[in-house]
Amino acid sequence: MPTARRLAYLGTPDMAVPPLQAVVDAGHQVAVAVTRPDRRRGRGGATSASPVKEAAERLGIPVVHDHRQVADFGVDLGVVVAYGRIIPADVLAAVPMVNLHFSLLPRWRGAAPVERAILAGDAVTGVCVMEVDDGLDTGGVYARAEASIGADDHLAVLRQRLVDVGSRLLVDVLSAPLPTAVPQAGEPTYADKIDPAELRLRWDRPAEQLHRVVRLDRAWTTFRDRRLRVLDARPTAQAAGGPPGTLDGDVVATGDGGLRLLEVQPEGKAAMAAADWLRGIRPAPEERLA
Repeated sequence: MPTARRLAYLGTPDMAVPPLQAVVDAGHQVAVAVTRPDRRRGRGGATSASPVKEAAERLGIPVVHDHRQVADFGVDLGVVVAYGRIIPADVLAAVPMVNLHFSLLPRWRGAAPVERAILAGDAVTGVCVMEVDDGLDTGGVYARAEASIGADDHLAVLRQRLVDVGSRLLVDVLSAPLPTAVPQAGEPTYADKIDPAELRLRWDRPAEQLHRVVRLDRAWTTFRDRRLRVLDARPTAQAAGGPPGTLDGDVVATGDGGLRLLEVQPEGKAAMAAADWLRGIRPAPEERLA
């Protein structure tokens, strides 16, 4: 018989919602959800709840904003998914916790493992269900599952793939007594949060590297002193004439090869096919993206 548990669930963003639903659907009782406080949005007094808070309220789960309250709910175990805060040792001493982490540890410990896997050009990543300790993703691993990274996979697509794999793995681990955690082996790498400056396309870099930045879904450059988001593109061996940033049709010259623009969003306008944007702007010969 599967093990039914009384759980606390700690998480915040959209990607933490499907694992919460999967745990509930598997028959576990989630006694409390812990997530960030509501945030003020805009200039008025309106606030917005985290995606996990909204999901928990739909499911009838009490919500708190302080992980030190977890022990008050008489739970057997805490489940942590993209919570965004390190849980201190005294809380873990009261309530043991497992974490669903979106990489193959010890590679990409930290805040942005999926983004860093794309930027590094990794062909394979995965998920781990691990024990939570008071370090940064340093606990032993209960189970892991691999997932491929397609050469053109964007962040949203890869995240969804990992969430699907991770939700199934988490339910499997919770369905029986926890196995012995296996210590992490190998050289750790760290997934620092993405700095906004990293999303600006530097045209003197190779096209392959620029393509990875585009796949994070927030890449941008400028054209005629206005911001231009690059939503989709492909590297090409076609060499655009001129220095990096030069437009040659829909191909931009880079430090190595060309980057073919497929979809863009000019400042103040809707997303559009790059071909439509180019017809509208009619770039002059050798005109450049900044």
